[in-house]
Amino acid sequence: MTSMTTEEEKTKTSAGSTRRALAGRLSWGLADQAASSVSNFAVGIYVARSLGVTAFGVFSLAWVTYGVVLNVSRGLATDPLMVRFSAVPKESWRGAVARSSGTALGVGVALGAACLVIGLAVGDRMGSAFACLGIVLPGLLLQDSWRFAFFAAGAGRKAFVNDIVWCVALVPALVVAGRVGGVPAFVLAWGGSAAVAAVYGCFQSGIRPRLTGARAWLRDHRDLGTRYLVENVSNSGGSQLRAYGLGVIVGVGAVGVVRGAELLLGPFMAVLMGLSLVTVAEAARVLRRAPHRLGRFCLLLGGGQAVAALLWGGALLLLPDRAGELVLGDVWSAASQLIVPVTIGVAGAGLGSGAAAGLRALGAARLSLRSQLIASACYVGGGLGGAAAGGTVGSAWGVAAATVTGSVVWWLHLRYALREHHHNTTPEVRTT
Repeated sequence: MTSMTTEEEKTKTSAGSTRRALAGRLSWGLADQAASSVSNFAVGIYVARSLGVTAFGVFSLAWVTYGVVLNVSRGLATDPLMVRFSAVPKESWRGAVARSSGTALGVGVALGAACLVIGLAVGDRMGSAFACLGIVLPGLLLQDSWRFAFFAAGAGRKAFVNDIVWCVALVPALVVAGRVGGVPAFVLAWGGSAAVAAVYGCFQSGIRPRLTGARAWLRDHRDLGTRYLVENVSNSGGSQLRAYGLGVIVGVGAVGVVRGAELLLGPFMAVLMGLSLVTVAEAARVLRRAPHRLGRFCLLLGGGQAVAALLWGGALLLLPDRAGELVLGDVWSAASQLIVPVTIGVAGAGLGSGAAAGLRALGAARLSLRSQLIASACYVGGGLGGAAAGGTVGSAWGVAAATVTGSVVWWLHLRYALREHHHNTTPEVRTT
């Protein structure tokens, strides 16, 4: 009896330690994304209040383009790192991080040069913004790669500190940009402060990015990298197509209005993105230790995010106009009309992210890619179709419907992947 009690106590202690460790990693993920989102939110609000709707639309187009490039980098560099090098021996992690961060830096240099050339060729305010974006892309992508590297190692605290460094560097940069004026100054301030944090990441990790290791990294992980690249680009590319299409159909100012509404969801998006930094790694741990619990883990993750988004959106509806104008200035009056559809869209994205984490943990890149392509096609079709039918508000409702539809697709594919995994890992029972 005593032996049994001792075993039960050990089991309970082990389970408690596991839960505390999980809570700690999730907490650092949220704290890190909060720091990152504060910097992004500060830049967005500062530009919206300083430059008005049209200039904010130009800045938003540059921001969306950065999102596409960022997802190229993640698909090729950091997504394979999270799947294959989470909770591995330190030496294995260090070698992988040197090559993955070198890959991220290489992507920044190559696509940054392309943005610079295109921006100089286009000229005007739009071209200047894109040229400046090209200059700062290497630093932005390298800084992002350190965050994923630290979370793969379970060292979320270091990722948080790195983003705090970015926030601190951003303050004087924004002050200077405000005095200079213009979209290019704000792009340089935002990206230049990220470069400071990127350099600091080298000291934190004790690792130098190996540009020469990028080719080997891409070759060794092409089975995941290629599919994740297409998946990520279809996601961010869908956002870019919707933004450019909205600008053509309605006007550049409409892009700024949509971005303003998204900024209102900023605190919740911090939660969503903060969790995304650790969910794949955590789902991979659940899969190794208790595969039968992966579906439940993903459902709790996605459902919790969806409910939180709806609660936050409900709170925004109670926000007085005076408070909204204080935050967004002239952008508020139009952006406030989009709160309901944008909230529904974010809730749909949160629900789908739970299934996406499960598919990536399972290494089901084919199903994950198919889900993302369908969801992106719905997103672009809904956003542009809605814009043609009902302007900015119609586009927001079209995106909301498309995002919910995409979430359903993600969950259907996860269900199939879980069944397939169970079938492949369950030994056959032979009868004699």
